[in-house]
Amino acid sequence: MLDVGRVPKGCTAMVIDDDKDTVGLFSEFLEICNVRVIGRAYDGSQGVRMYRDLFPDIVFSDVMMAGYDGFYVLKKIRQINPYAIVVIITGDVRPETIEELQRLKADAIVYKPFEMGQVVETVNKLLATSLCRTKTG
Repeated sequence: MLDVGRVPKGCTAMVIDDDKDTVGLFSEFLEICNVRVIGRAYDGSQGVRMYRDLFPDIVFSDVMMAGYDGFYVLKKIRQINPYAIVVIITGDVRPETIEELQRLKADAIVYKPFEMGQVVETVNKLLATSLCRTKTG
């Protein structure tokens, strides 16, 4: 069995991607790793509306989606909550994409194809940083 590690119990997440199979598989894996997926959205607009209602600990979003994309998600969630943890999942390695994601303050960028162990490690680091920010400020 693959040992991918576990994140702190009680962590909640949202997954946003226009590919329903990707959302399903990614969500199932997060659940195995102790992350409770409380929202699944299939475009950026739906994802932002859902974020406002659910306020999860962490958001995973694809960049390239029809209609409202991951840039929209990141920009709008930052307006709602500047401290939100947003992880972008993408296969787009063009410099202009990376620069825009950095400008919009993505907390992490995970490039496809990825290993789920890498995702768990990223989540653990971001949650530890988030807890430190909450305790100190």
